[in-house]
Amino acid sequence: MEVWKIETKYRTELESTFLRLLEKRDLLNNYRPLPEIAMQKIKDALSIEWTYNSNSIEGNSMTLRETHVVINDGMTVKGKSMREHFEVNNHHKALNFLYSLIKDKKQPNSSNILAIHGFILNNIEDLYAGRLRNGGVRIQGANFVPPNARKVPDLFDELIEFVTNNPLNLNPIELATVFHHKFVWIHPFFDGNGRTVRLAMNLILMNAGFPPAIILKNDRNKYYSALNMANNGNYNKMMLLMCQSLERSLNIYLNAMPGNDTEYQEISSVAEEPEIPYGQEYISLLARQGKIDAYKEGRNWLTTKEAVLEYIENRKRLRKL
Repeated sequence: MEVWKIETKYRTELESTFLRLLEKRDLLNNYRPLPEIAMQKIKDALSIEWTYNSNSIEGNSMTLRETHVVINDGMTVKGKSMREHFEVNNHHKALNFLYSLIKDKKQPNSSNILAIHGFILNNIEDLYAGRLRNGGVRIQGANFVPPNARKVPDLFDELIEFVTNNPLNLNPIELATVFHHKFVWIHPFFDGNGRTVRLAMNLILMNAGFPPAIILKNDRNKYYSALNMANNGNYNKMMLLMCQSLERSLNIYLNAMPGNDTEYQEISSVAEEPEIPYGQEYISLLARQGKIDAYKEGRNWLTTKEAVLEYIENRKRLRKL
């Protein structure tokens, strides 16, 4: 169908980024079996971050620390609504269900996506939890109106078929990104679409050997802007954001591997290295554009001296061609 055709102009800019992420995935897989204790600690920490960031994007006011307290200590937080508490616990339960699907190598299908959504809206909107919408919706700030409810079941099934068959032979990062955008465009549920798709897209990535891609709260505006651009056929920003989210998780895992001595530093420190001819602003631009190995912690970008030097060498090589 016409609706599943996508522009692939982004590949010109992101080809080297895709290659770098695939190489990092393969490097991580070469470490398997991974150190169990270290991996469990990273998984637990990322699970809290995942719940915090995904809920925060949708307006939940719980802090990262408060999210940790609700999940790990079973406590309530003074001044926070019951809905916010349910959102935290529901996302955590949905995440545990997701990991069980990954353990069984389950790809996205209508059954497990509806089940994920059922967890997300449990005790919040029980009437609609795990059910496709049967009425119209409008999305504040979006540049489109989601399809008529009568079309949703067929579009939903066609999206699952698209992901299952991958007719465009997309790599896992591309496939997860297109799935994410088209899911939001269909908007199959009255509520909980974003949290559901940010879980479900990781079935594609994690079954392909990647760690989870976690879109950060600090990238909320960039995220919504990227979705709006994708609505107009421009996937550049959406693909880049997915790559950046994935690279962060890959680096977190790789940094924990025995014998890995890669040292990521804040860009301001890298710019002070005598071998680096670029200033902080230019290196930051390269990081934001995905042109160097870099990832974001909070509002700060981290990279390595080696990543910048590799970029310089590649530029020299291209000039000689």
